[in-house]
Amino acid sequence: MTNSSDTMPPDEADAAASARPMVDGFGRHISYLRISVTDRCDLRCSYCMPENMRFLPRSDLLSLEELERLCTLFIARGIRKIRISGGEPLLRKDIGDLFRALGRWLGDGLDELTLTTNATQLARHADMLAASGVKRVNISLDTRDRDRFRQITGRDRLPDVLDGIRAAHEAGLSVKLNTVALRHQNVGELPEIIAWAHGQGMAMTLIEVMPMGDVGTDRVDQYIPLPQVQSALEQRWSLSPLPPAGRNAGPARYFTVEQTGGKLGFITPLTHNFCDGCNRIRMTCTGRIYMCLGQDDHVDLRAIMRSDGRADAMLNDAVDAALRRKPRAHDFAIGARDAAPAVARHMSMTGG
Repeated sequence: MTNSSDTMPPDEADAAASARPMVDGFGRHISYLRISVTDRCDLRCSYCMPENMRFLPRSDLLSLEELERLCTLFIARGIRKIRISGGEPLLRKDIGDLFRALGRWLGDGLDELTLTTNATQLARHADMLAASGVKRVNISLDTRDRDRFRQITGRDRLPDVLDGIRAAHEAGLSVKLNTVALRHQNVGELPEIIAWAHGQGMAMTLIEVMPMGDVGTDRVDQYIPLPQVQSALEQRWSLSPLPPAGRNAGPARYFTVEQTGGKLGFITPLTHNFCDGCNRIRMTCTGRIYMCLGQDDHVDLRAIMRSDGRADAMLNDAVDAALRRKPRAHDFAIGARDAAPAVARHMSMTGG
């Protein structure tokens, strides 16, 4: 049987491809794209990457123009939210150009443009982000203790992070903290961080350690199930569950902490699989589309984009192929000591 697009003029075929909705094999509508714009980071968080992490040659990365082109294609296909991440995205040279370019789509196909950052560079970029249309940022912060911060991240950068948070507030950005619960490093400090965050008007999300990439430390020693953490918090506070914000509300389960009035989320990739409502795909800084954070299957868009011929039609076909292969759920697990990570690539390669 001949596909109808095979008989269309090229321009009409490209337009038809661009109009195809992004729906995977399980009927999930994909409307959220997360992009790693660099695998580089100025911290070495113990659960994320080893101290001697080998980063990609800069020549392997997509240019900002290529990133913009792919984002434009995805917006045409129904992506409504784009999150820029890394590595540390604000380390990318001229990153403001990409934010300004994508910000022009807000209200014209794109509902939200945001980022996840460690905030070490945020103080000098907060005003640019706000001017580009960014309303909210997620900031990774696992401790407010300077010595513990140095132990977890390998760097003495807590003052820079706190400056970044202040700058975000001054620029009018809404801030949510992301904190990875670590059994032997910060779990006893979590109530203090939560109270501080809520006192600053920031929501907070706790996250279980994810077994991605070799970090030189056994994650059995880092991992603590968040239901255990939640039970401990409920001995101190009253947590009232909040209803999901829609069919594709994301992986976090949110509560209101009655005593602080703040919002607290739990992301539990190991103890409570949250894949049924997944509405996202992830793109690396090299143009690979990963349909699932917890699996290695991918489609390489960079090779297609840099090839000759009708690249847009080929890109759309590749996206369709990726959607057909998107799995129902991930395979994360932390079990036996010295076990290999669930996937070999590090979190910084995929963009969280």
